Amino acid sequence: MRFWDASALVPLTTTESCTNSLRRLAASDRAIVVWWGTEVECASALARLERDGTLEGADLLEAFARLRQLTTIWQQVEPSDAVREAAVRFLRVHPLRAADALQLGAAFVAAERRPSSLELVTLDERLKAAADKEGFVLVEIPSEE
Repeated sequence: MRFWDASALVPLTTTESCTNSLRRLAASDRAIVVWWGTEVECASALARLERDGTLEGADLLEAFARLRQLTTIWQQVEPSDAVREAAVRFLRVHPLRAADALQLGAAFVAAERRPSSLELVTLDERLKAAADKEGFVLVEIPSEE
């Protein structure tokens, strides 16, 4: 079981330099765990790629279809007081944005408040630094050759 943030899930829906590595990792994961708001964050990233002209037409439709497919297999951490309290604490001690603090708060709850018991998959450097300081096991994503 690994906790995946949106930055690591978007490449599963599109073609990026790390897509193959992340697809192999996802295939080996017995449970992909995400925060309740992850679908919205992923949709936001795909919409941004559409606005930038990076993703259009059939590729855009396929990316949203893959996102919908992912939502059927992942397990999500629901909103709760525990997630919110952890997120507020993380905002006070790490330079995180609100959504990243909620991601980390959800991971903290998923780990039953024992960060070293859960692997975290992220491509976001700020979230990665905070998760590392909190004691999460960070999954290294190898570069594609």
